[in-house]
Amino acid sequence: MIVDCHVHLNNYHEETKGPTQKNVARLAAAMERADVDHSVILTSYMVNDARPSVDQILEAVSEDPRFTVVAGLGLTRPTVDWSHLEEHLRDGTVKGLKLYPGYEYFYPHDAICGPVYELAAQYKVPVMVHSGDTYSSKGKVKYSHPIHIDDVAVDHPDVTFIICHLGNPWLRDTAELLYKNENVYADVSGLTLVDFEERFEVFLLDEVKRMIRYMGEPHKLLFGTDWPIAEMAPYVSFMEKLLEPEDRERVMWQNAATMFGIETESLEAARKARLAKDVEQRADPVA
Repeated sequence: MIVDCHVHLNNYHEETKGPTQKNVARLAAAMERADVDHSVILTSYMVNDARPSVDQILEAVSEDPRFTVVAGLGLTRPTVDWSHLEEHLRDGTVKGLKLYPGYEYFYPHDAICGPVYELAAQYKVPVMVHSGDTYSSKGKVKYSHPIHIDDVAVDHPDVTFIICHLGNPWLRDTAELLYKNENVYADVSGLTLVDFEERFEVFLLDEVKRMIRYMGEPHKLLFGTDWPIAEMAPYVSFMEKLLEPEDRERVMWQNAATMFGIETESLEAARKARLAKDVEQRADPVA
């Protein structure tokens, strides 16, 4: 089975801009092409015509067991409605929290983040932290260096932290944090735009394998893509080249299922449905 722990429904490009429900359909189609069974949708640190709110996304995917929602928080923008956020955490419709240091100008150990970690500890949900390079040239990467997550990992041992994008380009620093801190993991999302160029893929495979050798094993990693910024199918191929067969189950779905409370039964049902559809289409290619 495969769980993509890092996707978005944002409209990044004018030519593909569409309503949230249309983007859900595009996401589902990408999942089918890549044999992905479940996706964790992360909302943005801001809400506008191009970036739907948590409530908009929850409404769009509420009846579909293939999706889990993580609330992205804009801490330096209009004040977060903490009581409404807590309602979602309490009723289990939101399964994680996401911070965007670098895009927003704060460090993960700044006091502004304190309420986030308190909620995460109370409701036992992971905190995903943007780390490394930013998609926007207006980002300030001094705030998104993964080393700053060490402070909060030590100060909040009851919270699970996920370093997004392996902290790229600071992969060795991320490897040290994963090795040192029991409560820190990392996803492999957003290492490329759209598809992997062959030379860049070879470079990244070598870099991530060096990271894994430093850690000793890849068990602290989670599969993620950053779709639609990156395509899913090339990422699945990349992971097949990166991981030994005995490591794939844990990285490709088990870690995410555990952290985000995704029921194995729903994953198995989604996979069976997709495999049945594949068989049907092979039997009737016109369908």
